[in-house]
Amino acid sequence: MKVENPVALRFILQDELYLLKTDEAMYENVAMAQPEIESIAPAVIVAASPLPITKQPEPSVQPPVPEVKTPVISFNYLGKNLKRFLVLVHYPELEFIDDTHLAALTNIIKRKDLSIDDIAILNLARHATVQYNELVNFFKPARLLVLGKNAMPQGIAPLALNAPSTLGDIAGLYSFSFGEMMDNVEHKKAFWEQMKTL
Repeated sequence: MKVENPVALRFILQDELYLLKTDEAMYENVAMAQPEIESIAPAVIVAASPLPITKQPEPSVQPPVPEVKTPVISFNYLGKNLKRFLVLVHYPELEFIDDTHLAALTNIIKRKDLSIDDIAILNLARHATVQYNELVNFFKPARLLVLGKNAMPQGIAPLALNAPSTLGDIAGLYSFSFGEMMDNVEHKKAFWEQMKTL
């Protein structure tokens, strides 16, 4: 490769180059070419009539809208809610439901071909301030069983005792609590008669 200007070599060859003693004389008298700077003629400024100044409208700044975050509601309940059957109970001293009452409820739902996995048992004593619509939004029940007046959620339409009701598209039943039923045969009979249809 023949290069006329040795300065160009540093752009073509990136590696370090070493000059041999025999080639030193050839590069001693080569002057580096300086780029010529053209003289720029001063610009001629011609006075013209000033353009009318139009004021641009300032962009309106919207104050930031505070982001409203709805708290995520979660419930600690027993069962898996596979058949969307919500059972509301009230046991202030327990997490879910009394063991003997759970055994009685399990026997009752077995007669309806259901298991504990098919229902959701929620102890409202642990969720005292919950609203009915929050329960509906979370559980999406097709059937609702309220056991005892203390298990009645806030904001629910009034339900008659042991009379099946319809709450929108939810079949509902309000009955005695297991504490009221365990020693009262009449209460058990009344509950089971209505439970058969739920």
